[in-house]
Amino acid sequence: MARSYRHAAAALIAVAAIALAGCSGGNSANNSNSSGSGSTGGTLVVDTAFSLETGDPGRNYVPTGNMVLHAVYDTLLTFQGSDSSTPKPDLATMKQNADATEFTFTIQDGRTFSDGTPVTADDVVFSLDRVAGITDSKANFLMTGITVAKVDDKTVTLSTKTPSLQLPAIVTNPSLAILNSKLVEKNGGTTDEKDAAKSWLDANSAGSGPYKLQSLDLTTQVVLVKNDKYDGTDKPAYDKIVVRNISQSSTQLTNLKGGDSNVAVDLSGDQVKNLGDGFTVNSAPSAETLFLLINQDKNVGGVTASPKFAEAVRYALDYPKLLELAGAGSEQATGVIPPMFPGANKTGVKQDLAKAKEALAASGYNGEAIKLQFPNDNPVGGVEFTPVAERVQEQLKAAGINASLAPAPFATEVQPYVKAQEAFSLWYWGPDYADTSSFLPFGPGQKVGLRAGWTAEADPAIADLVTKAQNATTVDARNTAFSDYAKAMQESGPFVPLIVPGINLASSDKVAGLEYNVTWTLDLRTLHPAK
Repeated sequence: MARSYRHAAAALIAVAAIALAGCSGGNSANNSNSSGSGSTGGTLVVDTAFSLETGDPGRNYVPTGNMVLHAVYDTLLTFQGSDSSTPKPDLATMKQNADATEFTFTIQDGRTFSDGTPVTADDVVFSLDRVAGITDSKANFLMTGITVAKVDDKTVTLSTKTPSLQLPAIVTNPSLAILNSKLVEKNGGTTDEKDAAKSWLDANSAGSGPYKLQSLDLTTQVVLVKNDKYDGTDKPAYDKIVVRNISQSSTQLTNLKGGDSNVAVDLSGDQVKNLGDGFTVNSAPSAETLFLLINQDKNVGGVTASPKFAEAVRYALDYPKLLELAGAGSEQATGVIPPMFPGANKTGVKQDLAKAKEALAASGYNGEAIKLQFPNDNPVGGVEFTPVAERVQEQLKAAGINASLAPAPFATEVQPYVKAQEAFSLWYWGPDYADTSSFLPFGPGQKVGLRAGWTAEADPAIADLVTKAQNATTVDARNTAFSDYAKAMQESGPFVPLIVPGINLASSDKVAGLEYNVTWTLDLRTLHPAK
């Protein structure tokens, strides 16, 4: 069977002072016992293309790492199943003050690490301060502006100088998992740049999640085993989970159909379309967006720096024709905020060739070739960039824009993109955590905005909308600012959002609980034998 849903969305916390009530063997799926009544047993085999760097939560910030570590470690709050709209208690319950600047977390009774050690406030303070102190960690920015303090053995506060309604969503990120502080300190862990626990955490567990890390190889596979001492709500349904690095989606499909695996993570819409009986498919829009960047710095882009040139590109494109290249689960991007997030535009831009040609005439463009740069070896949600770029080129030509394609490997292309050296390029963006604020970086003067040479002074009105969204103290005010921001960004600015690719998860129908999550993609915790 196949199903899709629209609520894998941004995390919103209700108004001030809300409380979150807590309440054997082998690597082949043919060896698994995945047809039982839901009791623990057997081996589950999951195939995915690895983006994996470490088993250390504090140094992790890649998708496969999120998937694996979410099963091994608990966070203060979490998202349950496919619902990424409201954080729920995991290790702790939460209350916040009226200004959304102080968040009090109370550890739930009885929670222990996999060695039986109780989880305490000291573990929370150590774990979060460790991420803040490892300055070379990609996850370090998650703790920017956040101060952690112990209240008592079961209570901590996280404080910010400015309102931070996104903080509850931030602490669900697996990089902010809570570690057994005494065990990690014994093995080289510190809360500064001297931390040396990575190698130990790459081979051992220090968490309280339903599974433990048995082994990790960054190029081949990760093996998890059930945590017999787990005392949370996500009881481990398998004795062992093997996550294998299978880079080709065609091989993932072959393994799944042949019974060599139970779950495939990276199939395209076309591949899942004809799976037929015996399989479960979960297709949904991802949180990623493919977009065009049009540089606003005259020294970099020349004619592209004219707002009228960006307007011409925006209205030259036939978005439904572009969407044809994306497959099942995909949809047109309605703006820089993907459609499943609060504040997103309800509809996208529609092609208007007359308007495009009028804007192009006003831009000063004289028919010169404009180089369109893009990575050609980094598909997103099964969407290859080269066919999309070719169709964009064709559609721009109909409006009078001469685009020349300049593909390059991701490793080559990413540096000029990050350094704002590309005049016209095709890229993608996904959220750092499940909250609409993850898309404010597109604003003028923000991280992605500056990659397009777009300063805050270039558009003070939109820059002000970013500030309003960041400083809002109520959900209503915040969502209004997000909505105003999304509308303004759709009407002007240097970004032309194209496609929200689908995510297509597939499994044998002997496996139940196949759920997509914005942050950890596949939720290993929810997988269990089908009845």
